[in-house]
Amino acid sequence: MLDIYLSNESGKLQKTNEITKGCWINMINPNTDEINYICNNLDIPTDFIKDALDDEERSRIEKEDDNILIIVDFPYITHDDAGFPIYETIPIGMAIAKNCFITVSLKDTPILNDFSNQKIRDFYTYKRTRFALQILYVISTYYLRYLKQINKKTNEIENELHQSMKNKELYAFLALEKSLVYFTTSLKANKIVLEKLMRLNHLKMYDEDKDLLDDVIIENTQAIEMADTYSSILSGMMDAFASVISNNLNIVMKFLTSITIVLSLPTMVASFYGMNVDLPFQKNPHAFWLTILFAVILSSGTAIIFWKKRFF
Repeated sequence: MLDIYLSNESGKLQKTNEITKGCWINMINPNTDEINYICNNLDIPTDFIKDALDDEERSRIEKEDDNILIIVDFPYITHDDAGFPIYETIPIGMAIAKNCFITVSLKDTPILNDFSNQKIRDFYTYKRTRFALQILYVISTYYLRYLKQINKKTNEIENELHQSMKNKELYAFLALEKSLVYFTTSLKANKIVLEKLMRLNHLKMYDEDKDLLDDVIIENTQAIEMADTYSSILSGMMDAFASVISNNLNIVMKFLTSITIVLSLPTMVASFYGMNVDLPFQKNPHAFWLTILFAVILSSGTAIIFWKKRFF
């Protein structure tokens, strides 16, 4: 899919069908014809578009002639078969050409929809450096937003686990832990790109742009710290619940073993007195009740001993 937008002097965003100076070209999973059309008309390398479509592409910034490519990872939400949210990251490419600004991604994202729906203040398609920094800032805010959602989900699952230990909740914990690993890795890679933007002079920046870049770095750093904190908490919770489950299993096994021993004693007594040999008290008219009494006393005594040792 390929959409072209252009801001007028008042800042109102309009959709056009032609590539014009100062326009924004948004490409979502484009086909080969769309890639060739953009590259030929804007004289940019084909790799600028194709690299951003590789879901394993690393975050980086590079410059070729007058064209600049920025690739960072942005977060998005998917759902498993049970409807549980899964948080992952994929690359988004921002190509700053001579007269146009291009965004490329494999999936549609609410991050760019915020721009196309004009939810971002002071947004102009022809201010290409500011536009790139604004996208980076919104990406960082979405990381923070999703991290808060992950923390909320973690608390909900923890409450469910306190009530009952089920594999479903443990799998949910595992999915959240994996999401935090994705976030941490992507955020640290994005941080390297932001530091290069600050250090290198690939983009012409005004004072306002530098302030915005500082804000982006602060937001990204905060997201990294939150992801590390939540990951440590979640890892500790997983270890704690694993210990609880193991301890509960030991308690159940100890209880069942104790019950088995207590119940086996009457069985042993009955087995001995069921043999076809001469037995004590076999001529006694109360032999049956004496045998039952002996078995009850033996089992009761064993049960009391186990109870005092807290085997029950």
